[in-house]
Amino acid sequence: MKKSLVLAMAMALGVTASAYAANPFSDVPAGHWAYDSVNKLAAAGIVDGYGNGTFGGDRLMTRYEMAQIVAKAMAKGANVDRLAAEFADELDSLGVRVAALEKKSDNVKITGQIRAHYADYSGDADGYASKIRSRIFINGQINENWTYTGMLQNEQNLANDSGDEKTDFQRAFVTGKVGAVTVTGGRYQLFWADGDTYDNRFDGIQLAAGKDVKFVAGYGKAANASAAVAGVNDGSAAGTTYYGKVSGKIGALEAEAGYLKFEDVTKFDEEDDSIWHVGAKYNFNKDVSLGAVYMRSDVDGTVTYTNGAQDSVDKDGYVVTLNIGGAKASKPGSAGFVAKYYDQGAGTYTKHTMNGLYPEYGFKGYSLAGYYTVAKNMVAGVEYFDLKDKIDDSKAKTLWTQMIFTF
Repeated sequence: MKKSLVLAMAMALGVTASAYAANPFSDVPAGHWAYDSVNKLAAAGIVDGYGNGTFGGDRLMTRYEMAQIVAKAMAKGANVDRLAAEFADELDSLGVRVAALEKKSDNVKITGQIRAHYADYSGDADGYASKIRSRIFINGQINENWTYTGMLQNEQNLANDSGDEKTDFQRAFVTGKVGAVTVTGGRYQLFWADGDTYDNRFDGIQLAAGKDVKFVAGYGKAANASAAVAGVNDGSAAGTTYYGKVSGKIGALEAEAGYLKFEDVTKFDEEDDSIWHVGAKYNFNKDVSLGAVYMRSDVDGTVTYTNGAQDSVDKDGYVVTLNIGGAKASKPGSAGFVAKYYDQGAGTYTKHTMNGLYPEYGFKGYSLAGYYTVAKNMVAGVEYFDLKDKIDDSKAKTLWTQMIFTF
């Protein structure tokens, strides 16, 4: 089979290059009838030529060489159905090499998200907040079993005239398999008890195993999260933290039970906080679910007010969640609704997942949220929180609006 025939077939693939590279082959002069086509294929990475810098357009080639060209075109996303059928046996024998080509082309992926939000606070803590948060996600394939994930985040505060902003790595971790155990290590996101106990960075190591029944255990240090608005629990946890949980699913019912241990929690003046939780969710169908989580803490905290009065904090709490539908970034016109009722003692949360302003030493109340995909990769959301402090009955209300762009 001659290279000229291969060239004609390859051109039928529809592979194009945005710009032609300089002539890479010494035996294909500028006046040759195939000059443009050869350069196009070389620029697209379909043909490589030989080590001596020649293309060898007149030499016979093997079916394996032809299969290699088809494999590279497939890795580039070209439509090669007929050629793939013709060279099926050769492509099959080159399966490892084809897979390697495809993985190499996708070795590093970069995606991003931009969220613009405005929050209005009322009740006993009036004020507002407005920020633009940009996130760049980096996902790299280390080898067949291990991956790297990083997230760079920038926040711009629009609520003042100082132009302050910060950029830092919020995630940087590796994930891989060691036998039947999935290992995660580095700075990753810990989402605990549906986020009602903790939703923030975690520096440590996590082990996970199981399929129908899953086991998760982790050890490390919870991140110190700064308060964006006065009165918001800062979620500081300076000491060692470890956790474990078991979860499973039977039909439409999902259930889990877990334990999370914080040491030297700043929120309680260096007191430890151990939190047990059990949760369940029933999926009525793919669009509607109802869930609940119960939490129990061992904190014996006492709050001292500015007037000298003291009161004890609650040890337990629960959250009930109703989900209807869901706004999918890839599906314009899709929408979702979430309603929650909270009754949480101070010891049951360290860094809550909610966007609303919440009292530091226990609260109860509700939230309503709606989301709508206005265009592909553009999701708008409105959230309302009406919460009351469990000790002094002070109120915290938040109207949160946001627009999220993904790319």
